[in-house]
Amino acid sequence: MPLGILSVIIGYLLGSIPTAYIVSRVRKGTDIRTIGSRNMGGANVMREIGTHEGVFVGLFDIAKGAGAILIARALDVSELWVFGTGFAAVVGHNFPLFAGFRGGRGSATVIGIFLVLAPKATLVTLAVVAIPFFASRKFGGAIIIGFALLPLFAWLLEGSLSLVLYALAIDLFMLIRNLPDIRRVLAKGIITDMIYDRQRKKTK
Repeated sequence: MPLGILSVIIGYLLGSIPTAYIVSRVRKGTDIRTIGSRNMGGANVMREIGTHEGVFVGLFDIAKGAGAILIARALDVSELWVFGTGFAAVVGHNFPLFAGFRGGRGSATVIGIFLVLAPKATLVTLAVVAIPFFASRKFGGAIIIGFALLPLFAWLLEGSLSLVLYALAIDLFMLIRNLPDIRRVLAKGIITDMIYDRQRKKTK
């Protein structure tokens, strides 16, 4: 039990490392949470600070999730505590101790978690998500698709009910946490379709 609690605490502290905040402060002297999409993640850093900085932040945030799971496994705790440690890392990214509990969405951290827990399912999900992302350049919409598909691929490729349930639990947390952003993405899609339909009617 003490090792399980220690594992969860380590997971939260890892998740709390505000990579995007640190990088944006060092490179531009600004708080990434006040510019662009105001999300403390790699995509916003890439748009507002620079490509290399954004890639670094994304990879580091992935490493936070992967590292939390690897540490939990190294401590030889039960699967339930491993799952709890991964979830704690996501909570840490969303509500970081080291940045006034104002964090980001945690998408990269979730990717890191499942790269360790369900590598085949995660890689296939990322490959599928890459299609709408490169077609539309809309990161938010691609991530929504990815989180929807991850439990399915976890079942098909990993064959683990516990992983499927865990992926669904993470999805539910991310849905609740990012509901305003999801609504905005869906609204933008609807507006775009409306504009396209009007333009098409004018050309007829």
